[in-house]
Parts: sequence; structure tokens; C-alpha cells
Amino acid sequence: MKILQINSVCGFGSTGNIVIDIAKMVMEQGHDALIAYGRNGKEHLGIKTLRIGNDYDVYLHGLYTRLMDKTGFASTKATVKFIEDIKHYKPDIIHLHNIHGYYINIEILFNFLGEASIPVVWTLHDCWAFTGHCAHFDYVGCDKWKTGCKGSCPQKKSYPASLFLSNADFNYRKKKELFTSINKMTIVTPSKWLAGLVKESFLQKYPTEVIHNCINTEIFKPTLSDFRQKYAIEGKFIILGVANIWDKRKGFDDFIKLSQMLGDLFHIVLVGLNEKQIEDIKNIKNITGIRRTSNAAELAGLYTTANVFFNPTYEDNYPTVNLEAIACGTPVITYNTGGSPETIYGRTGYIINIGDVKSVSNTIIKLAYMQRNTTPSNLRGRDTFSYYMEIYENSIL
Repeated sequence: MKILQINSVCGFGSTGNIVIDIAKMVMEQGHDALIAYGRNGKEHLGIKTLRIGNDYDVYLHGLYTRLMDKTGFASTKATVKFIEDIKHYKPDIIHLHNIHGYYINIEILFNFLGEASIPVVWTLHDCWAFTGHCAHFDYVGCDKWKTGCKGSCPQKKSYPASLFLSNADFNYRKKKELFTSINKMTIVTPSKWLAGLVKESFLQKYPTEVIHNCINTEIFKPTLSDFRQKYAIEGKFIILGVANIWDKRKGFDDFIKLSQMLGDLFHIVLVGLNEKQIEDIKNIKNITGIRRTSNAAELAGLYTTANVFFNPTYEDNYPTVNLEAIACGTPVITYNTGGSPETIYGRTGYIINIGDVKSVSNTIIKLAYMQRNTTPSNLRGRDTFSYYMEIYENSIL
């Protein structure tokens, strides 16, 4: 069986690592795997990859989005070429992931999928597929996606940002037309929360399966680290935060508030800050900011070193950073938003109301005086590959 995955990135970030892991599992079972991606690709030994377009195409698509608010409707030449590549590869299953990201023309792609009669599996990593613009809407409390995204979009300047126009109504209508044109498609969501939203959207006509994201517990496990010595924070109770991009929606400001509530015993470590953010916090004595690390073993060491992992995201699907921390034996504090609470079970963490930094502070202080169980959890649960294979096989039958 040949399985083609399509995603914005490959081997980069959470979705980029997910497509790599699925390709490896497919190949381990004797099947053929190909990953097609738009940007930020990394070579992985033995895994076939194909880039859709080039940097110039991504730049032009991004510019078109900024000017017209029509992300997904550029990259025409690159997508036409990619369709020929699909025909040459002749996949038995096409597995979509993020098809936003300035690299593919969704109209050309879905017109082909509708005509080709190739079974499709679509894993949604956010809400973009059924909105007229945004990838998430919890932060602003918008529910226009339920009725058609008519009028001006309150998140016009959020990803995928538009500087001038708002074409949310057009985008919504075209997405509904295109995304409901496939005869045989299975929707996969990493969280029950997102599955519930899908059932309220125009994608409700398709069967929906929940497959929680998993992580590599051969990498994310209790790991020795010299981080405390390196940054001279021995003896401190460390609160760790990790994100690819830190902003208000990821809770960056909440960490600043938290630093003002905690005493000298406590120290916050933030991974993934940009240079400006590192400069902004340089005078806050109980926060250490570092750039993003692509070394998974180093990150596992940071998770293990921390006394607690705090994920103050205001909107998320099913954050793998929570899973990574728990696998390294570190409890998690997360806000009650999106699918993030679904990563917490038993004694692995604490769920706090959104924005309630005072309760977070109180929970951390209690944790500092509690004896915690540091036995790492096996987070895989049901074998993810077997579950995907069931969906693939059912799609063919």
C-alpha cells in the first residue's frame, strides 16, 4: 500500500514530527510512504519526501494572503505540478494534515481529489478547515464559523494575517464547497474537543475518529541534565514553559505575572523566546529565557529538571508539550481550554481556569511542599499506528 501525506512542514514542529512518525510506522509494516510538504523540511534517512513549490512560491502566497485574505487560493503553478506528481506516485491513500501555510492551492487540490476517487484521511490539527479565516477562535470567543463567517473577521490580522481586506465570507463558502466534495473521507482529530467542533461544522457529514497525538517515549523520558548548574539555579523550584512562538495567546504575559507572585525559592525557565523577548525579561531575576531548541534529548533533560511544567495556552488542540513533560516525570499545570485538559489524567497534572494566574501560583506553592511521584507514564495508550491502519483499510474497503 502507498500512503501519501501532505503537510505544511516536514520534521519541524509538532505536525512535522507527526508526519515523520507516521511514515516510519507505515514503512515498518512493509508499506510505502511519501511526505509532500510546503516549507521547513528536514531530511530523514530512508523516508521519501517531496517539496511542493519553493521559497518564492511561499513568499508570493503569503503576500497574496496579506493583500487579499485568500490563503489557500494561490500557489497555482506549484499545485498543478504537484498533482502530476501524485498521479505518478499513484497512492492508495492520501493523508492530509495542515493544508494551510502558504504552499498549496486548495481549489486545485480538492477538484483533483473529488475526481480521482482516492480515499482521503484528513487529520485536523486546528480549526482552519471549517472557518473563513482563523486557525483558532477561542481567544476572541468568535462563533461566526457556525453560520458562515459573514461580516468583518475579528481575527483578520491574526494568522493567516490580512493587512487590508477581510474575505472570510468568501473563504468559508469556497471551503464548504470544496471540502464537502469528497465522496470518501475520514476526519481524524487529536482531541475530543476538536471532534465536537467538527460535528457542529459543515464537515459533520464525514465520519470522525479521535486519535490522540503521541510522543516518542524512547526520547522523552527521565533524562539527566546539567541545566541547573549551567544557569546557576541549583536549589530552585523550576517552573518550565515551552513553545515554538511565545505571545499573549500562548500565555507569555501570564508567566510575567507569575514571576511577580512567587518568591526567591522559585525560578521560571522559558524555552522558545525570540531575541526581543529575551531582552525584555533580562531584568527579571527569577526568569531565564532561552531560544528554541531542536535537540529533543536536550529538551527531555529540561523537562526532567523542572519541578513543574506550566502551559498557559489560551487556545490549543492537543498540545504534545504536555505529554512530553509528563513522560519525563514532570507534572503539568494547564488552562481549561481546547483539548489541553485531555492530556491530563490521574495525578499527572492540574487544570486551572483560563487566566487564573493566582490559582496557578497557589498550586505551584503547594507542589513545592509535596512529595510527588516521578515515575514516567506510558502515554501511548492504544497503538496509534494500528488505529491509523484501521482507518486506512476502512477507507479502501
